[in-house]
Amino acid sequence: MVSALRVLKDVFGYDGFRDGQEQAVRAILQGRDVLAVMPTGAGKSICYQLPALLLPGVTLVVSPLISLMQDQVSALVQSGVRAAYLNTSLTPGQMRRALQNACAGMYRIIYVAPERLLTPAMSQLLCSVPVPLVAVDEAHCVSQWGQDFRPGYLDIARFIQDMPRRPIVAAFTATATREVSRDIRELLQLHNPVCVQTGYDRANLFFEVRRPRDKDAELLSLMDELNARNACGIVYCSTRRSVEDVAAMLRAHGYRAAGYHAGMDDEQRMCAQAAFVNGEANVIVATNAFGMGIDKSDVSFVVHYNLPKDMESYYQEAGRAGRDGSPARCVLLYERKDVATARFLIERSEHGPAQEGGEMQARALERLRRMTLYATAHECLRAMILSYFGESAPRRCGNCGNCDNRPAEAQRRTKRRPEDGREPVGSDEALFERLVRLRKREAQRLGVPAFVVFSNATLLDMSRKRPLTMDALLQVSGVGRQKMAQHGALFIREIDDFLAGR
Repeated sequence: MVSALRVLKDVFGYDGFRDGQEQAVRAILQGRDVLAVMPTGAGKSICYQLPALLLPGVTLVVSPLISLMQDQVSALVQSGVRAAYLNTSLTPGQMRRALQNACAGMYRIIYVAPERLLTPAMSQLLCSVPVPLVAVDEAHCVSQWGQDFRPGYLDIARFIQDMPRRPIVAAFTATATREVSRDIRELLQLHNPVCVQTGYDRANLFFEVRRPRDKDAELLSLMDELNARNACGIVYCSTRRSVEDVAAMLRAHGYRAAGYHAGMDDEQRMCAQAAFVNGEANVIVATNAFGMGIDKSDVSFVVHYNLPKDMESYYQEAGRAGRDGSPARCVLLYERKDVATARFLIERSEHGPAQEGGEMQARALERLRRMTLYATAHECLRAMILSYFGESAPRRCGNCGNCDNRPAEAQRRTKRRPEDGREPVGSDEALFERLVRLRKREAQRLGVPAFVVFSNATLLDMSRKRPLTMDALLQVSGVGRQKMAQHGALFIREIDDFLAGR
């Protein structure tokens, strides 16, 4: 693992692995299949990106969303890794050039949508370069027991069977019940996989359910508690109409809110997402069409304006808060009619009674029942989440709305900017804010999301360590050699100007 640690530091800028990462990386490098269930923000991508740089040939990453592929590839390129994606966002000419480059061995990592696996283009690629590893991101999409079933994921096993030589197969997900985990192993035909499960508990998240008479008034009050004019957050709604109404209401009250739903055209959605990622809008109001794979580390609150259809969706969406380890709030606004709305959406969805005698619909309705129990419970919310995913937990966590009903205290915790859940002693808020502004200018200049330049956690560490040389900058968590070469001088100069009072 010496070479793996060297790549971890030189390319990704980290001195050591997070929980679960080393086990997954070691297994892949030993030629073992892997099933990793790791919560949002745990660093799943490192588990396959790092081995890809140590294995011969090109690693294929099966990914469900175009935006996820684009962001991941942008981040890799900024770190000095040759990477590309093959999806419908490319023009025919761009697709041909990307495929030619791939067949010539120019890339180490290629992201591909599952629906493109069984195509002549992929057959051509497999005949041209060795593929030692196929990583399946959001692997729960293969299971009809899961909330995000995607038929294209069923093509993965056939694709692997047709390859000239079977690769290592590594499957990754943030949410998987026992049934979903079993489906992943069976449907992807994993061979005696090493199972990595780091646990579902996100100690930095404060979970809360409110049952207001007037949701709009409650949301506005909550937004004030959350310091939402300055903090970054997501408000999830169940329908497109609700998204538009809530976003308009927030804007009318002075919030920089953008809306996002599947009824918008591609350009509108891209503009809304870019505004949120780049900080032009600090609140995004969205349906569940938004969020999977969005790598934004500074989301400090997630509010569900309506009841989600299942606990998997809720945990995944709420888990987009606090990815940098900072305390964050996850609040569900519940009223009884939300259950009827959710039931209506389930009955209108593809899980209708025409499919398998209504079995899929029955599963979806059972998941809704479990979600409703959470929304109406008086016991520990964290314990209910962990129990749902098969983990044990204390009866009281002391950090959820039912165990510790002190939103003002939670608000104070949310406003801090700790790293890994602790107050970063010696960090300077003024320097941090200057570095954030510099990062925004750099991201705009390069046309990439802000996190691609440096994450919030990296800027926090930088504001604490205040490096004034390149060697010192390399000691900052998240700064690899490529990013040092590209951005180092600029950020060191900013720190020097700050210390000199300029």
